[in-house]
This record gives sequence, C-alpha cells and structure tokens, in this order.
Amino acid sequence: MAEPRPVTGPRVSIVIPARDEAANLPAVLGSIPEDIFEIVLVDGASTDGTPEVARACRPEIRVIEQIGQGKGDALLTGFAAARGDVIVMFDGDGSAKADEIPRFVKALEEGADLAKGSRFMQGGGSADITPIRRLGNMFLRGAVNRLFKTRYTDLCYGYNAIWASCLPDLHLACTGFEFESLLNIRAARAGLEVREVPSYEELRLHGTSNLNAVRDGLRILRVILRERFGESEAAPVGTPGYGAP
Repeated sequence: MAEPRPVTGPRVSIVIPARDEAANLPAVLGSIPEDIFEIVLVDGASTDGTPEVARACRPEIRVIEQIGQGKGDALLTGFAAARGDVIVMFDGDGSAKADEIPRFVKALEEGADLAKGSRFMQGGGSADITPIRRLGNMFLRGAVNRLFKTRYTDLCYGYNAIWASCLPDLHLACTGFEFESLLNIRAARAGLEVREVPSYEELRLHGTSNLNAVRDGLRILRVILRERFGESEAAPVGTPGYGAP
C-alpha cells in the first residue's frame, strides 16, 4: 500500500467514486496536485479497467473495491478508508476542477465545518446542467431552505469538502445520488458551520452519466420529507459507521 505524501497544513484526502471511468481518469488524476496527501478511488465493479488505469496514472493512489452499489455507498466506503484531516468529494468524470480544491480547503481552515460547492452563486456556473435539472434543483433547494431555515444556493452538487472529524455526528448512510442533499441537510440539523464556495461544473469528458433527473429528484424529495417530518434521525439510518446500509 502506498504511503501518503508528507504535506503541510491539513492532510487532504480526495475521495473519488468511479465506475467505468477509465477514459476520464488520465485527465482527472493528472489535474490533481502532486502534494495532495492521498487520493482514494472507490471502484464500483468497473469492467473497463478503471483500477488499472488509476494505478498507471498515479502509482500512489489507493484503490478500494466497493462492495455495495450506488454513489452514496461509494462515498461512504471512501470516507471509511480515508486517512486525512479533510475529505474532498471529487467526481471521476472530469466535471470537477481540481484547481478549486484550495478554495474548499481554505474555507475549512477559516472556520467552516463543511465547504459545499455552489454552481449558482457569483463565480460559479455549469456547462453540464440541463434546464429540467436546474428547475428541479431550484425546487428542492427552496424546500430545504424553507423547512430547515438554511440559505443554500445549491443543493444537488457533489463537490464538497468536510473535516473528517465532523462525519461521525452526521450518521450518513444512503446509497444513491441523494447523498449530497442528505449531507447538506444533516449538516444544517447538526449546527455545523456550512460555507458555500463558488464552483464551476465542467462537462463530463467521456461516457454517459447514470443520473436520472426524475428518479433521483424524487429520491431527494423523499429524503427531505423524511428528514423534516419522519421519525427522529439522531440515530444512524441503516448500519452504524460509514459502511453501506
């Protein structure tokens, strides 16, 4: 197993959930600075050689096999394996800009517990979001802001950074694309200091996304309603820890 790189400041673990992203990894991994503490790639049963390409691009990378299914499950698997002080959630499709990583880390160093990317604040943007996804995000974000008294400008975005020490209090345990929304809701409920940072979402480099706007939007809506009107969620949902429910 590769040893993490010596760094100054907080140790940053980049967690990348990936399934059949071999074509994208040379550009994605090549963009991540060499002085990052560690990169953890969680492979979701890829059939295109994703783990081999990852190791060829970055020999020091830690590749973890995902036992369960879904993006949320992959992220939880990566969180459990990460050894850094800060965990950055980073997509493997080329949509996340690595040069924004210092922006997220700086927000944490300045006092935030969670630095959440926003495509809809000044300085952010997206080359990828469709009109229906934009509308859905607006509706779901408005529901969260009203029900949980937050002032988020973005809700369904996967580029986030958090102090690893904050994760146990959030009891995150869901498997799908609704993971990021649950993270934002649980952070607000736990009284964490959340700071939005502007982020620009690029187009996926190769391949097609598994995101389904209607299906995943409904899953997010169910999470919102459960968190607000369901039974108390102070206890973990599913199994304890960061593993798959």
